Amino acid sequence: LEVDSRLVKLAQRIGGKVVTNDYNLNKVCELQGVPVLNINELANAVKPVVLPGEEMDVQIIKDGKESGQGIAYLDDGTMIVVDGGRSYIGNEISVLVTSVLQTAAGRMIFARLKQEKIS
Repeated sequence: LEVDSRLVKLAQRIGGKVVTNDYNLNKVCELQGVPVLNINELANAVKPVVLPGEEMDVQIIKDGKESGQGIAYLDDGTMIVVDGGRSYIGNEISVLVTSVLQTAAGRMIFARLKQEKIS
C-alpha cells in the first residue's frame, strides 16, 4: 500500500498517468483523480467479440472436464469448450458458438460441432 500511495502522489506531482493491472491501485487512482489505465480492462476491450451462433474453426488440443468435451483456445488465450469435441483432439474443426461466459478469470466460450447439411 505504501508503494501504491507513493505512485499516486508521484503521478499527481508530475501530472502523469498510472498504468497497472492491480485492481486496488486502479481504484485508489480513480478516487484521487489520477488518470489510470488498467491493462486487464484494455486487454478485454481489444478482444474480438464472439456471439452465440457464430461459426469458427478451432483446433481441439485436449479433453474437457465433462464427458465428450474437447478444449481449444483462441489466439488471445480464451478457452473454448466444445461439446462433442473430445474425439477430434489434434484436429481442426468447425464449431458453432452456443454461449459466452465472462468471469473474473476471463472469458470462456462454449460451442458445439457444426452439423454439416447433407444434400
